[in-house]
Amino acid sequence: MVTLTVTYTSSKQCEIVHELGHLVNTDAPKDIGGDASACSPTDLIVAALAACVLTTVGMFAERHDIDLIGMTSTVTKEMNASPRRIGRIALTVHFPASVPDEMRATLEKVGNGCPVKASLHPDVDVPVTYIYDK
Repeated sequence: MVTLTVTYTSSKQCEIVHELGHLVNTDAPKDIGGDASACSPTDLIVAALAACVLTTVGMFAERHDIDLIGMTSTVTKEMNASPRRIGRIALTVHFPASVPDEMRATLEKVGNGCPVKASLHPDVDVPVTYIYDK
């Protein structure tokens, strides 16, 4: 179990403190009256998805002696208006060209099974594109 403490610090802003001392601040986006001085809570969900895919794939790759250092991801978030919620998260993962052809489908399956992706509501569209750099 992990405990985080969240404090509403000012208008539309929060401070999140992880039990190990890690600190994250959030702010509402400008389109709903925030200052956008920090990531919004839904930005954190999207970032968590990207980080989870990379971490899950990276852990698997390490066990199979595949070097994925430098693997990157870009992610975009689209909000639905009514009700306001995340409607779509498009994720692109860039693998180094050194990934063996015979491991690519397995790595993609591992990435698609990350815990954050599995935790998202099924109504959220989450296309994931895997690109093998040349």
